[in-house]
Amino acid sequence: MKRSLELDNAEAILAELAGVFLQSGAQSGGAADEEPPNLEARYRALVEQIPAVVFMAYLDKGMGEAYVSPQIEKALGFSQHEWLEDPIRWYQQIHPDDKARWSIEASEMFLSGKPLRSSYRVVARDGHLIWFQCEAKMIRRSDGRPWFIHGVGFDITELKRTEQELHQERDVLSAILDTVGALVVVLDPQARIVRFNRACEHTTGYFSSEVNNRLFYELLPAPEERSRWQAIFDQLRQGAACTEYESACITRTGERRLIRWSPAILPGPDSKVRYMIATGIDITERKRLEATILDISNSEQRRIGQDLHDGLGQHLTGIAFMSKVLEHKLVEKSLLESADMGKIVKLVNEAIHKTRELARGLLPVLSDSSGLMSALQQFASEVEDLFQVSCRFDCDDPVLIGNQGVANHLYRIAQEAVHNAVRHGKAKRIVIRLHGSDRSGWLNVQDDGCGIDGESVNQTGRGLHIMRYRAGMIGGALEITRTGERGTCVTCSFDNSAG
Repeated sequence: MKRSLELDNAEAILAELAGVFLQSGAQSGGAADEEPPNLEARYRALVEQIPAVVFMAYLDKGMGEAYVSPQIEKALGFSQHEWLEDPIRWYQQIHPDDKARWSIEASEMFLSGKPLRSSYRVVARDGHLIWFQCEAKMIRRSDGRPWFIHGVGFDITELKRTEQELHQERDVLSAILDTVGALVVVLDPQARIVRFNRACEHTTGYFSSEVNNRLFYELLPAPEERSRWQAIFDQLRQGAACTEYESACITRTGERRLIRWSPAILPGPDSKVRYMIATGIDITERKRLEATILDISNSEQRRIGQDLHDGLGQHLTGIAFMSKVLEHKLVEKSLLESADMGKIVKLVNEAIHKTRELARGLLPVLSDSSGLMSALQQFASEVEDLFQVSCRFDCDDPVLIGNQGVANHLYRIAQEAVHNAVRHGKAKRIVIRLHGSDRSGWLNVQDDGCGIDGESVNQTGRGLHIMRYRAGMIGGALEITRTGERGTCVTCSFDNSAG
């Protein structure tokens, strides 16, 4: 209702102004009235060079004193004379959807003197639409009475078309961002969040409006990883290569989710960082499934190893004992078959030895807190015998590990590191060290081989990948460094607080 009343008032004012223009040049003032500036004479040459429609209309004279630049014909197809002969042609040619807004804005200019700055669609003579950006101002006489209106209209059709295309492209991009399953966070150069897609909202529990303009590393990563992410963004801004990072994310409800992030840089025209984009995949459930599968695999290995040792091994031992007794009986009777029986006894004993080796390979760490130390000591001895290299196990103080799963993972890490040192590093001296406390510990494998370069460390070789994965499974971290000119040092730090 209010808008309808405003529209009625605006149109009444426009009708009154049109009546003024239709007067046949009637003057409203006397000799004391100020003489209007002869703009046509002074500025016509300049105005007609401007690539825009310039217009002027006196509020106290007829249409004979009005002016519109000849660009009106090029823009809309109407000649100057045709445009000026009808004082409300402008209103008639405005697009129907824009008329109400134009009327209100124009009336506001007439009543308050506030300049009009707005854009409208105008219908050209042949029916096509032109977008005009209008800038108009009402000039008053020295006594405050309205004198004349002057303004300019710029054809912004191409600009509007470009804006529409950009809006459509933005809508398409927004639709893509909001439908993909990956988390997408767009950040400004200071790592403040400027875009947060629906997958992020679903995973974290935060709405886009809540996180806008907040620092990424103060909101999403777990507290212990925030300084790490701050350093990552600093390195990206300085041109460091982008790589993947696994990071714990804290949701709105306090739940920890494991996200694999892939950050990227979007440079601006000046090659400086315009945006940073972090794309993430929630791997929490996958990691849980992998851990479950690995636990099942380890449990099955232990069961098979135990069965081999206690079942098949004991059964073969019994056969070997009975075969040995039979061999003695055949020897006492001086039968030729005693020699064949001796071969059978030897083969059975070899089968027992192989069975024990298989059992030890499947169950290397005994089920007690000191089992890892015993297993590593025995492993070092086996490496020396098998590869003819120096391999020593050092453990100054006992490191008791009550968690069988942690002990098994550490043993496998040491096993892989030693085999890499022998096969790839051509090492002659290897030292395995285990040290720690009740809450944390370190497993270290150092060799004097040919060493490893930084590029190799970052490669996704199967052995390195497995070692890193096992370290992650026990909540630890794996670090591989070069020791001087030769040699490699593999260090796994782990949490030993869980008994």
